[in-house]
Amino acid sequence: MGQKILVVDDAAFMRMMIKDILTKNGFEVIAEAENGAQAVEKYKELHPDLVTMDITMPEMDGISALKEIKKLNSDAKVIMCSAMGQQAMVIDAIQAGAKDFIVKPFQADRVIEAIKKTLG
Repeated sequence: MGQKILVVDDAAFMRMMIKDILTKNGFEVIAEAENGAQAVEKYKELHPDLVTMDITMPEMDGISALKEIKKLNSDAKVIMCSAMGQQAMVIDAIQAGAKDFIVKPFQADRVIEAIKKTLG
């Protein structure tokens, strides 16, 4: 059985793209969330091995959600997804405990590399 991943992005299309890349590479996407608040709830409920987290989302952004998830589990593995030009936010995310980040538009090999590296 593949490792369980929670995919968080406010754009359904982006969630679908990541899910497609992950499932083709043997990972199991156990849930999706469209904002940070949902991500925290799903994390509590499902305890995924890894979370891919968009940075800019309505309701609760990815960095706030990352901080909440880290409070629940300091060992949580979260990879941030950012658009070009969000370097400052990426630095904030890494300081808040993100393990890595991937830039949109996603390149499958970079996504898989980041996930394999993070899961060890």
